[in-house]
Amino acid sequence: MSVSPDQAQSDLTTARQVLTAEAEALRALADKLDGDFVKALDLLTVNGGGRVIVSGMGKSGHVARKIAATMASTGTPASYVHPGEASHGDLGMITRHDAILALSNSGETPELSAVVEFSRRFDIPLVAITSKPDSSLAQAADQALILPDVGEACPMGLAPTTSTTLMLALGDALAVGLLERNNFSPADFKTFHPGGKLGQKLAKVADLMHPVESLPLVHRTTTMGETLLVMTNKTFGCVGVLEEDGRLAGIITDGDLRRHLDPSLFARTAQELMTANPKTTRPNALAAEAVHQMNARSITSLFVVDEAGKPVGIVHVHDCLRAGVA
Repeated sequence: MSVSPDQAQSDLTTARQVLTAEAEALRALADKLDGDFVKALDLLTVNGGGRVIVSGMGKSGHVARKIAATMASTGTPASYVHPGEASHGDLGMITRHDAILALSNSGETPELSAVVEFSRRFDIPLVAITSKPDSSLAQAADQALILPDVGEACPMGLAPTTSTTLMLALGDALAVGLLERNNFSPADFKTFHPGGKLGQKLAKVADLMHPVESLPLVHRTTTMGETLLVMTNKTFGCVGVLEEDGRLAGIITDGDLRRHLDPSLFARTAQELMTANPKTTRPNALAAEAVHQMNARSITSLFVVDEAGKPVGIVHVHDCLRAGVA
């Protein structure tokens, strides 16, 4: 259905007003943060197998689920507990090793009462996110994070819009704060995000490389006739040349063969044609780094070496591209 130009302009104006209001609210929240945020992080830093239990009702519940998911994927074990189900048995999901993050804009959500009472009974740390510092939830919590007093972006000022945006952003801030406290690394990200673009981006060379038994390798004194057979059988378009102690001394590529193509080629040794000190990579390097290295040097393969400089694998640019690493 098409709309009039006036209606289209009105729609855009409304959208910009909503985004501007929420952006200004986020700035107010950032400016308001103080030591209470740090205390909340202290309470939510769980140990001994504990988790952060996130709970909220209605729109706050949807935000709570997202916060729990973000924490869980960034190194902080977390679960969502529905407050309405808590008094019907789901309180058993909460242990004394856990900490609770409760969300309620008004701070008076009746369904949260069972969770709050349970936390007080068993001395479980309770952090609240609410807009009302004098609310029941804020008063019961060990630490309350109070949202700034700003109106909802809804023109009637009723539908949860700005308030849920603030809760979501504050939850992200808590998750990232805990991430940094836990020294969460890119390798940890890979563990928790094995699928999708993020998993592809964080793939390691070791995940994609061909194993040592597949490697095209010869020794320095191997004749080029034998070297050519190894290159042909292994199909990587190159061959690694080894020192006597097994370290990688050099590499010979298809291009090297073309440049030295003459009747004496097959009688020469590998060390005569090799390029010494070839570029290599490590098993724990990101595959994206290996692709960048190959692209920068216009090559298609990299030998993977261990700390002693001995080949343990080979990675080909096509393997990386097939895995979605670019």
